Amino acid sequence: MTHRDPPSRPPRGPRPPGPPSRDAASPWGGTHVRSRKERFEDNTTRFRRDRAEHDAQTHGGRRRDAPAHDTRAHEGEHDGEHAAHPARERRSAELRLYGLNAIHAVFSRRPQAIRKLYLAESRIPALQPLLKWCVANRVGYRVVDETDLHKLAASSHHEGVVADVLREEPAALSTWLRDLPSGPQCAIWLDGVGNPHNFGAILRSAAHFGVSAILLPKHSNLALSGAAARVAEGGAEAVPLVRLGREDNAIAQLRSAGFTLAATVVNGGTDVFAAPLPERTIYVLGAEGEGMDRELAAACDLRLSIPGTGLVESLNVASAAAVLLAAWKAKRG
Repeated sequence: MTHRDPPSRPPRGPRPPGPPSRDAASPWGGTHVRSRKERFEDNTTRFRRDRAEHDAQTHGGRRRDAPAHDTRAHEGEHDGEHAAHPARERRSAELRLYGLNAIHAVFSRRPQAIRKLYLAESRIPALQPLLKWCVANRVGYRVVDETDLHKLAASSHHEGVVADVLREEPAALSTWLRDLPSGPQCAIWLDGVGNPHNFGAILRSAAHFGVSAILLPKHSNLALSGAAARVAEGGAEAVPLVRLGREDNAIAQLRSAGFTLAATVVNGGTDVFAAPLPERTIYVLGAEGEGMDRELAAACDLRLSIPGTGLVESLNVASAAAVLLAAWKAKRG
């Protein structure tokens, strides 16, 4: 019985002498003798090409968060095992905002920070200027339903619009002081405040009363979130955040710039409405429930309290901030 080799394999026996042939028709030709690595790379390239063609045909397919009108190239999306790292970095540099006033404020002050926009169909008329800007600047936007907006915002308070924007990092204290105009100034030092809704409410009051900045301790984890920005109703874009350095250095820098530090305490402080508040004042507000750090309170120049009936222990930190700022504003006429 005669055995025949399959036609797809090179014949058995010794390889002919001389260098391997590159003729594709030769059974020992270069196109037939490939290493495992070369075959793997071939298959990988073919798989990526097929997947790209499928994505192009289905306009994004399963990627629900990809804007239908995004004309920018997604470079490096399928460029191997390290492609996910830049994506994670972009996500950490971006902030997901929601709410009409929060997004209008970003569009008015720094439109170049907007990266993606999602909106309900009912919001198209109100957002025409923003949509035209997105088209002109090749920023992706997508009209989605209520359920998708709820998921994107992780909140029912999205008001029909969600946007991904670049975060704005807090300024250094020295930079803020250098650029600060002369004359009356008021700022708030938040010592341990962490609730995003309180933070947003403080930002809203700060914008209303013309506060110069919100000062954040060196190791504070407090940062602007979508919830805080929505509660701030645009105030997050009006009031800069400033990152402090070492506490004693920060106090010295502020005093050198003419500021008086006022610790806000529940009991034992001077009535804020009767106190002669300095032209340049820093209100230091403590954490919800825990109050101010004792050492920080002791380092302040003043101790102020908000008088009340005593029927409740105190105001929450956001309400207290509004009262304190109104008192300072009243002194300025």
